[in-house]
Amino acid sequence: MIEAGDNNSADLCAVAPMGLLAELTHRCPLQCPYCSNPTELERASGELSTEEWARVFKEAGELGILQTHLSGGEPTVRKDLEEILKAAVDAGIYTNLITAGVLLSKERLTGLKDLGLDHVQLSVQHVDAQLADKIAGFKGGYSKKIQLAEWVKELDLPLTVNSPMHRHNVEYLEEIIEFALKLGAERLEVAHIQYYGWAFENRHTLIPTKEQVYRNADIVDEARERLKGVMSIDFVVPDYYAVRPKPCMGGWGSSFMTISPTGKVLPCHAAASIKGLEFENVKDRHLRDIWLHSSSFNKYRGTDYLPEPCKSCEFKEVDFGGCRCQAFMFTGDATNTDPACSKSSYHKELLEIAERESKLAPKEFLYRKFTKQHQPAE
Repeated sequence: MIEAGDNNSADLCAVAPMGLLAELTHRCPLQCPYCSNPTELERASGELSTEEWARVFKEAGELGILQTHLSGGEPTVRKDLEEILKAAVDAGIYTNLITAGVLLSKERLTGLKDLGLDHVQLSVQHVDAQLADKIAGFKGGYSKKIQLAEWVKELDLPLTVNSPMHRHNVEYLEEIIEFALKLGAERLEVAHIQYYGWAFENRHTLIPTKEQVYRNADIVDEARERLKGVMSIDFVVPDYYAVRPKPCMGGWGSSFMTISPTGKVLPCHAAASIKGLEFENVKDRHLRDIWLHSSSFNKYRGTDYLPEPCKSCEFKEVDFGGCRCQAFMFTGDATNTDPACSKSSYHKELLEIAERESKLAPKEFLYRKFTKQHQPAE
């Protein structure tokens, strides 16, 4: 738990989170079956108001947060996005708009830039228009994304393309890289989806084979070398095929926080999946107080909580025990060793599930909706 000196500005700077994921809404015109939002989506009626978000960003700036990702759902659904953005800019925070790109007009994007928007991140489901629309559950989205990317470059805003990878697009990575280049992206995220929330519900139809993942790693290595200085590429493998676990957001409660549409403050975007944890709300408590003293942030902060073999592991200050959400979803106990780790007693079972399900015929998507509903994936 963080205690000593936490009211001193110099000490606070040393422990302040670097980033804030601001989930402004769970409303979204897309229905992607791998969405990172929780399966129990938060309704618009409970969303933080313009004034509440403005206060949040003021407190975030005072806390020392350097960057915010304005996300959702689809953040451009919010009619007050401009006021929310201005509050973040006024707080001295670097702003990144994470968008599906299907609702923005050039006029609105121009206005956001004029208010101080620093960066745009655009999601791309596929390089084939029909397949892209099928995955997203939204007709006509592919062409709208291309148009938005053109506007972003015309306005001289930095562009990141994020392409979540899964069984339905994993064989198209080379084309996706070229597509991102044509869009003018400075950065491409080749992020194999992680199996929480909606992706966990759809794992049977989304998870690729180990061979496909390894081939993607080779493609990324070649592209990184070829495109050095032109476009950077981030690559994330699905934890089910990992040998070493990834540190949860750089370590639980160490450098990142998420605020849900209704104001719940979470150590990561999937933390609400851990049953039994109580999450504070910005409506009731100052952001700095939540970050420093809330039970949810201190529950798995650092390494004192770690079980064996993690407690004795030479990597414990590197991966901090891996992902608590995955440990909970797979074992029912968030304190267990992350199954992604080869030292975990659950690792073999995790890998066997992935290898078995990746070879099954794809089934229907459970599309991301406020009311869960299966629809044909084919």
